[in-house]
Amino acid sequence: MLRSLHVRNYVLIDSLEIDFPEGLVIITGQTGAGKSILLGALGLALGGKADASLVGAHGETCVVEAEFSVDGNAPLRALMAENDLEEGDTLLIRRTLNRTGRSRSFVNDEPVSLPVLQALSEQLIDIHSQHQTLRLGDPAFRMSLLDHYAGNTASLDACRKAWNDLQGLRKDLSDVTDRLRRMAAEKDYNEALFARLDAAKLRDGELEELETEQKQLAHAEELKEYLNNCEDILAPADDRAPLTAQLKEAEKQAGRAARFIPALEPLVQRLESARLELEDIANELGSANARIDVSPDRLEQVEDRMSLLYDLMKKHGVQTVGELIAERDRLSEALFDSSTLEERRVELEKELAKAEKVYAAAADALHKAREKASEGFATAILASLAFLELDHAVFTVELGTAPEGPSGRDAVRFLFSSTGKAPQDLSKVASGGELSRIMLSLKAMMARYTAMPALIFDEIDTGVSGSAADRMGQMICRMGEDMQVFAITHLPQVAAKGNAHYLVTKENDVTDIRILSREERIREIARLLSGSVITDAAVANARALLAF
Repeated sequence: MLRSLHVRNYVLIDSLEIDFPEGLVIITGQTGAGKSILLGALGLALGGKADASLVGAHGETCVVEAEFSVDGNAPLRALMAENDLEEGDTLLIRRTLNRTGRSRSFVNDEPVSLPVLQALSEQLIDIHSQHQTLRLGDPAFRMSLLDHYAGNTASLDACRKAWNDLQGLRKDLSDVTDRLRRMAAEKDYNEALFARLDAAKLRDGELEELETEQKQLAHAEELKEYLNNCEDILAPADDRAPLTAQLKEAEKQAGRAARFIPALEPLVQRLESARLELEDIANELGSANARIDVSPDRLEQVEDRMSLLYDLMKKHGVQTVGELIAERDRLSEALFDSSTLEERRVELEKELAKAEKVYAAAADALHKAREKASEGFATAILASLAFLELDHAVFTVELGTAPEGPSGRDAVRFLFSSTGKAPQDLSKVASGGELSRIMLSLKAMMARYTAMPALIFDEIDTGVSGSAADRMGQMICRMGEDMQVFAITHLPQVAAKGNAHYLVTKENDVTDIRILSREERIREIARLLSGSVITDAAVANARALLAF
């Protein structure tokens, strides 16, 4: 039940703190006093649409807090545990909204996402707005009413799971089929690409080696000339002594001198080292010269191979032979993957066939349960309508076929006649007053089968008057014996029911709400009876209605 509501800076509400009792709570007020604003504030706290225009004129932020008693609310406790929220007998919801339109939500002072807040709110209170009778034209709403009556929660969960599994498999199969179709269309092209790459016998690092060899082959004659000049300097072809021989002679002469000047011994060793190093250099230069091949044929082969690699890299949009190798392997896997995908497609088709049977069984089970419950549902509604003075009413539930979905393959229509004649579609033939009474009957039934702890009726009695209004008040009052019920009304017959009566007022464009004393309540009922001028007769009638 809703224990208290605290509102600050919401539209025309500056500051409001109010507690509510159990049972039936009556709320009345002049048209335009702000009853809808009060309901809007509660709706915001419960996860309703947040809009910057809702922030009042006395600050940058509006805050709405709603405190609920949740003792024994098992579905709510399960949701809180699922979302790691602290549990207790009291639940405090707080929602803040600033002028930028940004809102934040808290449950027991812990921040929560809007979907979590909305899911929790669904287990706390049901708000019947003034225009909710329009929902009778909503197929999902009608189905929800019948399913609640039939107790189809477990069957609905099974059907929803079967549907989700089925849709998942259908998507997977569609994806695989699309891939196979694309692969089939590209197969010949990919095979040609792979064949050319495979025939190229690619080797990582090959291009760098070829580029080095090409430079040598292209300048082979120059290189030989350079190296021949080096060899001629180190070992002249004419009568000149080689540098190594001259160094050896220098080493010999220095050695003789060192016998008299010991300090020259290191120089002798250095001359020896220089000679040995020069001999080694001469040998390596000779070997390098011998390896240089002046071969136009080999140069042509190397350049042809480089041209092939450059062409392949350009065609595949890569920069290295290593990337070409990766592309070749990718094409190979893609060509091979078609057979793997084909196997997967066959598996998915088998799984899909099983899933379709599971879904069909779940949908059939729901259909049978709805079919079985339809007559009892209609009978219960008719009993309520008879109590509300629609004695000749006919109300039936018609099950039809709808496209398959998470709730099965059924469509529900409510057929109605107030005269006992052939019933027709409810939303097309019922008057405003009849729709109000039908909606109250449906809400009363839902309250019994959903164990909703609190219910708000916002002028559900629109279009009803006289003894029928009194009967509606009695039904709402009876509902208040088992749950907390808020009735926002303009009808004195309804307002006279219950023990707690609150009045919404507006003064200087500021909305407020307060609980009425015994005498204040008499005058408010009298105002509802007679209008702005409260007569003695209206006061006497009010006392009679209230049984004071």
